[in-house]
Amino acid sequence: MNLGRVIGQATSTVKHPTLDGWRLLVVQPVNNEGEESGDPVMSIDNLGAGRGDMVMITSDGKAVREMMGSNNTPVRWAVIGLQD
Repeated sequence: MNLGRVIGQATSTVKHPTLDGWRLLVVQPVNNEGEESGDPVMSIDNLGAGRGDMVMITSDGKAVREMMGSNNTPVRWAVIGLQD
């Protein structure tokens, strides 16, 4: 699990079938001090996060597959929580 700040949203006209109904967010990982840490990642979201929100993201493949209900998905990152 990592912390990140939502820096944008992506739109795709052609995408893998498992992505239907999911929002695509661009998330900038941050360290404990809130400073940028690494390159931005594309993440799926169903919690309603928006630009500027701090989110918790995971790259745990099993958790992502369970969230999506598919064992055949190209998704690597998923939003699993919003920071208060």
